[in-house]
Amino acid sequence: MALSNTSSLCSRSLFQAQSLFPPSQSHQPAFPLLPNKPHRHPVSAVHAAEPAKTPVAEKPKTSSPSPSKVEPGRWSPDSWKLKKALQLPEYPKEADLESVLRTIEAFPPIVFAGEARTLEERLAEAAMGNAFLLQGGDCAESFKEFSANNIRDTFRILLQMGVVLMFGGQMPVIKVGRMAGQFAKPRTETLEERDGVKLPSYKGDNINGDAFTEKDRVPDPQRMIRAYCQSAATLNLLRAFATGGYAAMQRVTQWNLDFAEHSEQGDRYQELAHRVDEALGFMAAAGLTVEHPVMTSTEFWTSHECLLLPYEQALTRQDSTSGLYYDCSAHFIWVGERTRQLDGAHVEFLRGVANPIGIKVSNKMDPNELVKLIEILNPTNKPGRITVIVRMGAENLRVKLSNLIRAVRRAGQIVTWVCDPMHGNTIKAPCGLKTRAFDSILAEVRAFFDVHEQEGSHPGGIHLEMTGQNVTECIGGSRTVTYDDLGSRYHTHCDPRLNASQSLELAFIIAERLRKRRIGTQRLLSLSL
Repeated sequence: MALSNTSSLCSRSLFQAQSLFPPSQSHQPAFPLLPNKPHRHPVSAVHAAEPAKTPVAEKPKTSSPSPSKVEPGRWSPDSWKLKKALQLPEYPKEADLESVLRTIEAFPPIVFAGEARTLEERLAEAAMGNAFLLQGGDCAESFKEFSANNIRDTFRILLQMGVVLMFGGQMPVIKVGRMAGQFAKPRTETLEERDGVKLPSYKGDNINGDAFTEKDRVPDPQRMIRAYCQSAATLNLLRAFATGGYAAMQRVTQWNLDFAEHSEQGDRYQELAHRVDEALGFMAAAGLTVEHPVMTSTEFWTSHECLLLPYEQALTRQDSTSGLYYDCSAHFIWVGERTRQLDGAHVEFLRGVANPIGIKVSNKMDPNELVKLIEILNPTNKPGRITVIVRMGAENLRVKLSNLIRAVRRAGQIVTWVCDPMHGNTIKAPCGLKTRAFDSILAEVRAFFDVHEQEGSHPGGIHLEMTGQNVTECIGGSRTVTYDDLGSRYHTHCDPRLNASQSLELAFIIAERLRKRRIGTQRLLSLSL
């Protein structure tokens, strides 16, 4: 049913793109919506950071596992096939895969190049300490839990967190969802064993099924088409929420989720919301309009891990105004800890697309390797291009992060530093379920801010696995979730997520750190005058 319902939405979402941004900016699609199919001729490679001197005709992307003839060192949408690719599924029938990729190549883009460029500009502000990134959403989206209510609830909690952070930090908050494409997941083990039976690991709904059966665990390329349609439908609804009045600041008191309404965090949010409401009333009384687009809508972007390279290539389009290639499956894409090899296929693909790019970094990252990786992905040192997402646990972060910051600073590289306090804190509960302790998550966030304060650098954002649903997947928080509670509402298909109450509690704590940082900066400026 999801496919039939989303097929009409797939195209509708694409023509509302420009409405996500202030009307002063133009975001019309700057490339053909459909690739040229009759002729398959070679195209000169264009690096992401180096605009073409003259527009180059778009080359339809090749689905074949064999790349087109590419000179060593030169980039093309399929040059990643010359490199070693980790974490990719093995499809049983190559012809079926090629057929699906040709179909996706003919689909319209999910996002537009102009949107990705605007996000890059916003992230450049975060790199300078003038904005803060809030990135969050599902560990892995699923076909079964695809519904308007789930999308709305996650969007709503991100709105609430954004207001809390903006109020505390007195700076713009860049809202990016792990939504509309966050399906594929890297796995440590290729096989999963249950009761002596071994089957391929579940890699995400766009690759195979999570049911532990031989049939479900076989990679099926048709799942990519369903993932495309679900992503387009999700983004269509997000655009409507962002621009259709739902995200208007005047509704700030109405965003509370029902189950959080009478909680400690819900009460704190309502108190803040009433203060915002009073400020809006003052503005209106003073003759300042609250009908400005900034007050009636919000900017919202999508992101996911760049893992399933055939799908990403099939949605790569060339911008006819600049000659640059964009991965039009999302505004922001990141390379994971398991696929960030300097000579690997994923880095090769990402170096040639002009989207803002994230790099997930654990305690295993060598400072010199990080500098080299940034150089490969951003040779012109463009602000906003690179976001370094640190995920290593509080103890490791206090030891390792300062060395990474210093190495990047010595190289003169401009990056946005972001904390992912989720992936370094996964543990197994006595019942066997994976979980994360809220106190451990909070400890890593505090360590992140402490290290940046010591180094004189900017904490640029937070990256969370979270949901607007009232799940019981992470233990702790003010509305304490215990080990015994985990089984009651444990819905994740992969890793445990913060629920709405825990997410909002974390936002208040971060907002207080941002407030103290702002006051400290203002005090230093006043003393220097």
